[in-house]
Amino acid sequence: MKINKSLLFILGVFSFVAVSCTDNYESTPVDQYTYEYVFSTTDSVGDKATRFLNAIYEELPNGHNRVGSDYLDAASDDAMSLYFDSDPDVRRLQTGSYTASNQVTSNMMWDKCWKAIRKCNTFINGIDRVPYNITYENALGETRPLGVTYKAEARFIRAFFYFQLLERYGGVPIIGDKVFDINDDLEIPRNTFAETVDYIMSELDAIQDSLRCMPWGSGGNAAGSYGHAPLKESCIALQTRVLLYAASPLFNERTLAPGNELVGYATYDADRWKKAAELAKSFIDNYGVITLRSSMSTSKFHLTKQGSFTNTFINYYGGDNHEIIFFRNNSAGTDVEKNNGPLGFSGNKLGNGRTNPTQNLVDAFPMLDGKPRGESAYTYDPQKPYENRDPRLNLQILHQGSPWLNTTLQTYQGGANNPASAGRFSQTSYYMRKFMGDFSNSAEYGSHNQFWVYIRFAEILLNYAEAANECDDAYRAEHMNDIMDVLKVIRWRAGIEAGKDKMYGLDPTMSREELRKVIHTERRIELAFEEHRYYDIRRWREAEDIFKTPIQGMQIVAGSNTMVFSPINLVNVNWTDKMYLYPIPYSEVNKNKNMVQNPNWM
Repeated sequence: MKINKSLLFILGVFSFVAVSCTDNYESTPVDQYTYEYVFSTTDSVGDKATRFLNAIYEELPNGHNRVGSDYLDAASDDAMSLYFDSDPDVRRLQTGSYTASNQVTSNMMWDKCWKAIRKCNTFINGIDRVPYNITYENALGETRPLGVTYKAEARFIRAFFYFQLLERYGGVPIIGDKVFDINDDLEIPRNTFAETVDYIMSELDAIQDSLRCMPWGSGGNAAGSYGHAPLKESCIALQTRVLLYAASPLFNERTLAPGNELVGYATYDADRWKKAAELAKSFIDNYGVITLRSSMSTSKFHLTKQGSFTNTFINYYGGDNHEIIFFRNNSAGTDVEKNNGPLGFSGNKLGNGRTNPTQNLVDAFPMLDGKPRGESAYTYDPQKPYENRDPRLNLQILHQGSPWLNTTLQTYQGGANNPASAGRFSQTSYYMRKFMGDFSNSAEYGSHNQFWVYIRFAEILLNYAEAANECDDAYRAEHMNDIMDVLKVIRWRAGIEAGKDKMYGLDPTMSREELRKVIHTERRIELAFEEHRYYDIRRWREAEDIFKTPIQGMQIVAGSNTMVFSPINLVNVNWTDKMYLYPIPYSEVNKNKNMVQNPNWM
């Protein structure tokens, strides 16, 4: 392939520029060096190419307060931004206040994804020039030059970004390994949804054996050195998500425009659910362990033990955390707490209260026995709404009476942690706790790892349960025990009571529709704030019904001796079906006569 060395395009502009012949690498960004310098044929250590790969990893989105300083879930029915009245990006996404020419770029990410894909392609085309004398062991146990896995890692990241585009837009242009030149024809048409799915799947198939795999092996700090990198298992895990999305109603059953293959399959095929279920089950059987034991010695993926839910997100390099499959390795600190911790504190306890979970989400948590309110052996008291609930409620949401920073939170109106006089107050009387350290009894916040987890084993279990339940009657009946097993282990880890029947509140005789509701709710609770809910309610084509219910908060009024809890309506979302997919930027459609816009967007 001919590569223009002075000007490289990312369907936009990105360049290596000539610099003096020094190795002053630290002071000059990697993307400002010549192609020959970065991919040097004499650099047997591969230092410069490795730094370029690190720059590619930096393109991976960090979900913590990512969308205009908010979590994406604040654009769903699960949370609101403290700054909702200032029209933040999440409010615009939630209410559909955007167009093809006035985008919410913090989450629509069209340019960001293509920039990242361009960087990946540049690396993929150049890395074979570098004569690495360092080796690694691939998934087949073979010894290969380090550049082989680096190339596979770049292809994984490229596939990851293609999926980011797929879930937002449907089918997109597939450019392969092409690095575009200024003289190239950039009027590239979109590929179909099916072609985009097939491309992502084939790429992940092709690179699996070139990556490392679990266990890490004998290296004393192998996980510390390579833990952030995708593994063979990461490929298969991502494939389970791709197939789950491809089987879902938005793309497989009730597409936005029947017959428009850019936004979904031309015809419904129930077998797509089976393919998704079988791949997820294969992952569980070959690379995972389902157990209700509190401890084990295994290199396979499994849920963190009971009582360690918080550690899943902050402690990868120490302890027994075999749940994370792929993540972004951010720096340690207290940013999550500072941005989202409760109001009413100062100094090293200061929190800006940015993410306010909704009453809609709180209501989704079952009672302690796993049963919904009204069906549980525990009586739900609306004036004591947090008693005897699923323990994950307290692990993910801070509320009136929560122990925090060596005190008891007061989130009632005018309370110490919801002060009306401060100018800002919680929209819902709740604050997000997930991703934070355990500071219940601490005097102040302390530094901890702040990973952003893209894929974890709990998701694979839920992917399997959902897909298997949607299969034909015979398959569903044959695998009902397996469906129950994956749901039970998730609930066991959560701390839900087993019950006399050891079913953790589940009923294997549920109809498909009843079990679908349970699985959707379990997914909502377990994966809250992890950027799943926003896309789940779209791929299920349930947003049109979900947003018929207002977004709610909890109004808490303190009397002399009592607290009065009253759910209140906060936001009515006027949903339109075109919001299931984003509009392609108007500038792209305007300059490219072959670029077809998504349905009902101008």
